Amino acid sequence: MGVATGLSRVAGLIRDMVVAGIFGAGFATDAFFMAFTIPNLLRRFFAEGSLTAAFVPTFSDVLHKQGADEARKVASICWTLLMLVLAVVMLAGVLGSPLIVKGIGFGFSAVEGKLALTDHLNRIMFPYIFFVSLLALVTGILNVFGKYFWPSLSPLFLNLCMILCALFFSSSFDVPITALAVGVLLGGIVQFVIQIPVLKSVGVRLRFNANFRHPAVRRIATLMLPGIAGVAIYQINVVVTRLLASFLPEGSVSFLYYGQRLFEFPQGIFIVSLAQAVLPSMSRQAALGDTDGLKESLRFALVLIGLITIPAALGLMLCSQPVFSLFFMSGKFSYEDVRQSALALAFYAPGLLFVGASRVIVPAFYAMKNTRTPVWISFWTLLVNAGLGLALMGPMKHLGLALALTLSSVFNCILLVWALRRRYGRLGLKPVFLTFLRLIPVSAVMAATVWYVLQFGTWSAMGNHGMKAVILVAAVCAGVLVYALGCMAMRIPEASDLYGLLRKKILRRA
Repeated sequence: MGVATGLSRVAGLIRDMVVAGIFGAGFATDAFFMAFTIPNLLRRFFAEGSLTAAFVPTFSDVLHKQGADEARKVASICWTLLMLVLAVVMLAGVLGSPLIVKGIGFGFSAVEGKLALTDHLNRIMFPYIFFVSLLALVTGILNVFGKYFWPSLSPLFLNLCMILCALFFSSSFDVPITALAVGVLLGGIVQFVIQIPVLKSVGVRLRFNANFRHPAVRRIATLMLPGIAGVAIYQINVVVTRLLASFLPEGSVSFLYYGQRLFEFPQGIFIVSLAQAVLPSMSRQAALGDTDGLKESLRFALVLIGLITIPAALGLMLCSQPVFSLFFMSGKFSYEDVRQSALALAFYAPGLLFVGASRVIVPAFYAMKNTRTPVWISFWTLLVNAGLGLALMGPMKHLGLALALTLSSVFNCILLVWALRRRYGRLGLKPVFLTFLRLIPVSAVMAATVWYVLQFGTWSAMGNHGMKAVILVAAVCAGVLVYALGCMAMRIPEASDLYGLLRKKILRRA
C-alpha cells in the first residue's frame, strides 16, 4: 500500500512541477486551486471520510458474521444509493456553480475575471466527484477483502491524466489552464474504471439494488450522519483557509497549495496508508470484542507514525527551499515563488506528527462505531483554526494561515487522545511517549547532518539542476543513514520491528 501510494505521490510531485512550470503561481493557478477545492470538498464529504468510516466497519461486520453473499448484497445496495445521491449533487453543483464559487472565493471579486475563471473551471471539474466517490466505496470493499495495492495506485492515473493534458492540450484552449481541469475529469473516470477488474477478482459484482431498508444499510446511514458532519467541519476548515487567503496578495492561494502538497507527500505515502490499513484491522478486533488487541494496534500504529513523521517534519523544514528550487524553479515559477512556497511548507511541517497521530486515532473511534466524538472535536478544531487564522493573517500573511493550521492540528490531536482515554480507559501510551523522547537526540543529529550537506548548494540560482539534485540526494541519504544508525544506537525496538516487517515482506514477495 505504501509503495503504491508512494508511486502516486511521486507522480503528484511531477504533476505539480508541470503545473508550476507552465502556469506559475498567480491569477490562473489561484483560480484553478480554488475551483478544485469544491469537488475535493464534496469527495471527502460524501465519500472518503464519512462513507469509509461508516461503511468499512459495518461491511466487515457483515462479512465476518453473515457471510460473503450478504456482504455483496450490502455492497450493491450502497452502490445504488450512492449513485442516486451523487447524480443529484453533481447536477446541483454544475447549475449552482456561480453561487458556490462566490461563496468560497469572495476575495477574488476584487480582481477582474478571476471569479469567472474559477466558475468556468469548477463547472468542468464538478462531475469528477461522481466517479471518485464511487471509487471510494469500491476502495472500502477491496480493503475489507484484503486488496490494497490497486486502490492505492488509483491516484497515479489522476496525476498522469493531468500531466498529459497540461503538456499536450493547454495550447488547444483559449484559456490554457482549462486543459488541467479536463485532466481532472478524465483522471476521475480512469481511476474508477481500473478498479472494476479488481472488484471482480474478489467475487463482487455491483448491481442495482434499491432495498434501502436493509438493516446494515440503515446502520451505515446512521453512522454516516455524524461522520458527514465531522468531514463537513474539516472541509469547512479548508474552505475557511482558502477564503481567508483569497483576501491576501495574489499568489497566496498558490503558495499555500504548493506548500501543502509537499507537506502531504510523506503524509500520503505513509500516514494515509497506515490509517487506511489499520481501520479494517481495528474493525475486526472490535467486532470480536478484542479491546486489548485494538489498543495494541493503536499503540503500534502511533509508534510507526512517530518513527516516520518526526524526522520527516525536520527534513521538510530543512529541505523546503532546496526542494522547491530543484523541482519548481523554472518557466513562470520565480525564486520569490520558491521562497514563499518554501516558507509555507516550513510552517506546515511541524504539524506532521500531530496530523499523523490524529489519522490513526480517529479509526479507533470508527472501529467501535463511535463517529460522534470526532465530530465534536473537529468542530472545536475548526473554531481554533479560524480564530488563529484571522489573528495571524494580518501580520504574517499566508504564513499565518499555515501556522494556524499547524497549531489547530496540535489541538485536535491532544483532544482526540483525551477523549479516547476518557471513553475507553487507559490506552497504555507511556511506551509511545518514551519512544518519541528517545527519537529527539537522534533526529537532532540527523537535522545537523542534513543542514551541513545542504550548505554546499546555491538554491537561489535558476538552473544547475544536476548539482542541486546531487546535493539534495546526498543530504537526504546522509540524513536517513544517520537516523537509522541513531535508532540502532538508542536501541529503539520498534525500529527493529519495522525493519523486520519490511525485510519479511520483501523476502516473501521475492
